[in-house]
Amino acid sequence: MLSKTHGSILEFKPPAAAEDPQEANRTFIAALRAGDLRAREVLVERYLPLVQRLVAGAMGVESDLVDVVQDVFVAVLEGVHKLKDPSALQSWIASLAVFTARGRIRRKRRWRWIMFVPPESLPDIPVRQSDGDTRMAVRATYRALDTLPTDERMAFSMRFIAEMELTEVAAACRVSLATIKRRLARAEARFLAAAQESPVLKDRVDRGRWASK
Repeated sequence: MLSKTHGSILEFKPPAAAEDPQEANRTFIAALRAGDLRAREVLVERYLPLVQRLVAGAMGVESDLVDVVQDVFVAVLEGVHKLKDPSALQSWIASLAVFTARGRIRRKRRWRWIMFVPPESLPDIPVRQSDGDTRMAVRATYRALDTLPTDERMAFSMRFIAEMELTEVAAACRVSLATIKRRLARAEARFLAAAQESPVLKDRVDRGRWASK
């Protein structure tokens, strides 16, 4: 709810569990639009795990994850006044995460030809809770994903890495369910073909008897 404090400044307070979800969302969005600091804190607390999962799934945990996640929340705060349906807040944030990550991937590909620094000279950023074999598999996975068109990569990452439902993937990509199914079928075929060329991934895919979820 919103309450008046010093100088009649509005202060957002997270709703009680019994409060109507729709009304709570409307109040929350109103507080964000008003620039309430507590509402912004709640926004990050509530949606950071979702945004991190989507961005890391698309780009990899060794990417510039923090910068992209910050860009997503900036886009949320700048665009929240345009959100017409309060119940769509989560799916809208997921969509912003997808399109922000997609934009970063496209920019990297566009300017890759001017990057003259060899990869082996770059600092090695550790992956938390990951042994050597797992790290190699993660890197090989994202090398395989680099061979996919951006839209297919995003769909694949959300479905098979972030483990989102098909309907959620379609909503986040702002396309129909039929379109996302076709996109996933192409992405899966390309990924498996690339995985067969990777010594690290081929054995895992073969032993795992890969099957679409």
